[in-house]
Amino acid sequence: MIICKSEAELNYMREAGRIVAETHREIAKVIQPGITTLEIDRIAEKFIGNQNASPSFKGYNGFPASVCASVNEELVHGFPSERVLNEGDIISIDIGAEYNGYHGDSAWTYPVGSISNEAQRLLDVTEKSLYAGLEEAKSDVRLYTISHAIQKCIEDEGFSVVREYVGHGIGANLHEEPQIPNFGLPNRGPRLKPGMVLAIEPMVVAGERFVKTLDDDWTVVSTDGTLCAHFEHTIAITTDGYEILTKVDM
Repeated sequence: MIICKSEAELNYMREAGRIVAETHREIAKVIQPGITTLEIDRIAEKFIGNQNASPSFKGYNGFPASVCASVNEELVHGFPSERVLNEGDIISIDIGAEYNGYHGDSAWTYPVGSISNEAQRLLDVTEKSLYAGLEEAKSDVRLYTISHAIQKCIEDEGFSVVREYVGHGIGANLHEEPQIPNFGLPNRGPRLKPGMVLAIEPMVVAGERFVKTLDDDWTVVSTDGTLCAHFEHTIAITTDGYEILTKVDM
């Protein structure tokens, strides 16, 4: 069942989304060669706590950290650790915050120093695909029209869409119905209604679309070792379109 949120619930989710967005702004200031992913995690956890919120991911199904930090060929669910970021790396930071019982969720992929032209193109196309999907987000549109727009944007540029991991509804639970694939046929799926809140999140591989999970049972990597990117916003469907609840102004 897809839950439509009341205005009171949306206000809590706006605050959760604001906290997520501001955490990303704080993280963006420190991502540079020489920092460890564990340091990034600690900065994020402290900032979220100072906003009278809590990290959505910490302890979720046993996840040990406050953010997911996925580097280079890692797609999602990377563990923060003593790993040092190097010039030319890219890193996806996925952040969730719970405020007064409601969640916000957003991911962004950042360059570490100067990166290759191909890595930058991967980031640009993945971000572009997110907004291509959002352009279709409006009341009465069928959900997979968003999925199709994302897929077309990515594949037209020669990159690959991961099938195994998808976006999701969000609210009092971090993951709610519906599941939102980044591929599919347009004009299919449930119709969007005002009050639905969705986490739209293209997950893209530079090479083949296939992925695998490492022995830590969390970190997902591209099977062929090519770079991955991940961008995500939490949005609310409105009567005349959508509202981004996790808007990031860098």
